[in-house]
Amino acid sequence: MTVSEISAQYRPAEGTAPALSIPAGDGRDASPGGRLVPAGAGLTDLGETLLPPPTRVSPGVDGRPEEQHVLEHQHCRHNPLRDEWVLVSAHRVRRPWRGQLEQPPTEDVPRWDPANPLCPGATRANGEVNPHYEGTFVFPNDFPALQPDSPAPGDSDHPLFQAAAARGVCKVMCFHPWSDLTLPLMSLAEIRAVIDAWAELAAELGASYPWVQIFENKGEMMGCSNPHPHCQVWASSFLPNEARLEERTQRQYRERHSVPMLLEYAEQEARRKERLVVENEDWLVVVPYWATWPFQTLLLPRRHVLRLQDLRDSERDSLASIMQRLLIKYDNLFQVSFPYSMGWHGAPTGPHLQEDCRHWQLHAHYYPPLLRSATVRKFMVGYEMLAQAQRDLTPEQAAERLRSLPEVHYKQRRRDGEECGV
Repeated sequence: MTVSEISAQYRPAEGTAPALSIPAGDGRDASPGGRLVPAGAGLTDLGETLLPPPTRVSPGVDGRPEEQHVLEHQHCRHNPLRDEWVLVSAHRVRRPWRGQLEQPPTEDVPRWDPANPLCPGATRANGEVNPHYEGTFVFPNDFPALQPDSPAPGDSDHPLFQAAAARGVCKVMCFHPWSDLTLPLMSLAEIRAVIDAWAELAAELGASYPWVQIFENKGEMMGCSNPHPHCQVWASSFLPNEARLEERTQRQYRERHSVPMLLEYAEQEARRKERLVVENEDWLVVVPYWATWPFQTLLLPRRHVLRLQDLRDSERDSLASIMQRLLIKYDNLFQVSFPYSMGWHGAPTGPHLQEDCRHWQLHAHYYPPLLRSATVRKFMVGYEMLAQAQRDLTPEQAAERLRSLPEVHYKQRRRDGEECGV
């Protein structure tokens, strides 16, 4: 059933606030320094400072002045998936930065390195030798956070000191035999093979474990210790915190509105367009209305799908395409191999396979840390740790910046230029 069919029954709850909508300006407005900034320029790089262009709002029936910098007024937005709020303070991105600068990701990665434990034929820490694989390669994590035979802790003697059993398995999946490739540089057929391997692992481990978490940490900034295209898959005997939270919020939303939350959200974003980054016939990628990280995105199917293994053959092909398009844009943003943590969330498995999970909708989260440039990241400290999340530019500005980027990888454009003698 499509979202349009389901949402025909839907009526917004009383008191529900509409999403922020910013009318288009006439293209010019005065910057603080007296320069004229094109409204479509997205973020303007002024040294280490990025200025969000002010937006001109035409006068309307509400009597608002013609020039109103709507996007620069701080406000809070609700994240219904996590049932929490994020503070949006777009003007803060103007502040000068004299803090920590990250080292840009190295582009000089050898295609094969015998010292890299993820390479074909390499010897891993436990002494095992990898096969000379030519596609995807899955193996047990040599240092697993979860093991299937871990003993249960004893009973607690006080409600403030509780412990519970934690069992599971941890696997590593290499996407490709070459260390100098990442997903955006792989072919569509190679990305499709990764998707098929994800779905196979999700089904295999999900037959017995309640939660199977597929995630990729890309880049040293996100804790990736080996420069090789790969991800991890952890299956657990329990629902982790994020899964428990999304289980509750999505169930409550469907009970109240008779439609899965993220199915309704996908339809809304497809219609509104202002936070849309890329889309095709089966998928769309948006910077969520409630995004916390500067260029955070949410990947959503248009059809109601519970789990990765439920995807049709055509949907896997179109998923490979939209992932490649998104990740090329990410790399093109600052012309570096863009760091991020990403992961898939779908309906719980194991004993939950026999339950009604229609409130769930498959989706993938992308959490990249970079803010102003390849060397300046967003830090989640202080207020974010002690009060609530805060972001320095609006999701609409971030989406516009990503949307405007080319879908040909900067390395390919560079190679094409060299071949043409440019």
